[in-house]
Amino acid sequence: MRTDPTTLSPASARALGLAVGVVLDRALGDPARFHPVAGMGSLAGRAERALYADTRSAGVMFTALCVGSAVAVGVPADRRGGLVRCVATAASTWAVLGGTSLARVGGDIADALERDDVDAGRALIPSLCGRDPLSLDGQGMVRAALESVAENTSDATVAPLAWGAIAGVPGLLGYRMINTLDAMVGYRSPRHLRFGWASARLDDVANHLPARLTGVLIVVVGPRRRDALRAWRRDAHRHPSPNAGVVESTFAGALGVGLGGTTVYRHRTEERPRLGDGPPPSLTDLHRAVTLSRRVQLAAAVVATLTPLVVRRRQSP
Repeated sequence: MRTDPTTLSPASARALGLAVGVVLDRALGDPARFHPVAGMGSLAGRAERALYADTRSAGVMFTALCVGSAVAVGVPADRRGGLVRCVATAASTWAVLGGTSLARVGGDIADALERDDVDAGRALIPSLCGRDPLSLDGQGMVRAALESVAENTSDATVAPLAWGAIAGVPGLLGYRMINTLDAMVGYRSPRHLRFGWASARLDDVANHLPARLTGVLIVVVGPRRRDALRAWRRDAHRHPSPNAGVVESTFAGALGVGLGGTTVYRHRTEERPRLGDGPPPSLTDLHRAVTLSRRVQLAAAVVATLTPLVVRRRQSP
């Protein structure tokens, strides 16, 4: 007997939509043109030009407007029937995930450096992180790429899937807008020190649980589990980011490498604390980090798709 897809329960529609979205990301990666996240950034840029003032209150208004609008767009789709909800969840999941592109760029940087093509590696760095590529030699690019692969495993995959499992389409779109705003105005540049405060703090809040879920998944699916857990417990709090520290330290322990050191951005230079006990990462370690990122992403997809079904079962009388 066939099941009418329009009779999918809300939980089943959400779970199936998340699963289909993950498959689309794995198969297709990010859209080459008209990327929805780029559209979010464009709209947020217009809002910034209209609302900017060098105050925290203006930044709060800007953040609330942008995030509230993204959530509001997702609410109607998440209240529709089973098939519509499923399709909307799948499309939104594909739009906001960036795990496949993250792994591809990380691998491309490693491949370029293996060919001694330092210029090609530097050209790829801006698509992975906000560091000044001209400040990086080959070893610096390996470290920057590995740290960014680690941090963005959470930001680009685990966090959106977690919010999608919890809050459906509004959660997916709302999280991605929060993360986009942090990338746009969350840095401590003179222009955004006060205006970007609300966006940066909201990003910290939105990523608190996903970063720790990512740490757990690294320990579960990665190598050197005890070392990963020890590095998390000992080193995570040393990092200036309460969330990136969890993920980067656990990656360092799992891979047996040492991360941290001088980190140069466009607007500032930071001396990052040491994470992990091992030597500086090599090109082989960067390839291993990409492999570990893919494993964590797959584990997160399984957790996310099962969560709505488990919650529904527990709520059933």
